[in-house]
Amino acid sequence: QVQLVESGGGVVQAGGSLRLSCAASGRTFINYVVGWFRQAPGKEREFVAGISPNGGRTNYADSVKGRFTISRDNAKNTAYLQMNTLKPEDTAVYYCAVGWDYSGSYSSRAEYAYWGQGTQVTVSS
Repeated sequence: QVQLVESGGGVVQAGGSLRLSCAASGRTFINYVVGWFRQAPGKEREFVAGISPNGGRTNYADSVKGRFTISRDNAKNTAYLQMNTLKPEDTAVYYCAVGWDYSGSYSSRAEYAYWGQGTQVTVSS
């Protein structure tokens, strides 16, 4: 079992930045792929970014490439999502998740076994 707690969400103006954190406890964090997903009202949960267990490989949704950066610190059992140049369409609840690499892209929800409760990000125009 892995417990995940997200933090760092809030309200920011368009063009601003936020850094989300995902703190893990329980089983060995370094064994897992970490993903960030988001869900806007009335929409399905969608992939944002994923990172390999050792941090050497990442993948991003096209909508956030060049603006968001995923990283992890395995010594601290924590993953991060740095979000820059935020847009109103980035408004959503952001979830972190851990799992295993089946697809090579880290983008499928089915690859993730454990999820956090989410943190709200609101970008005002």
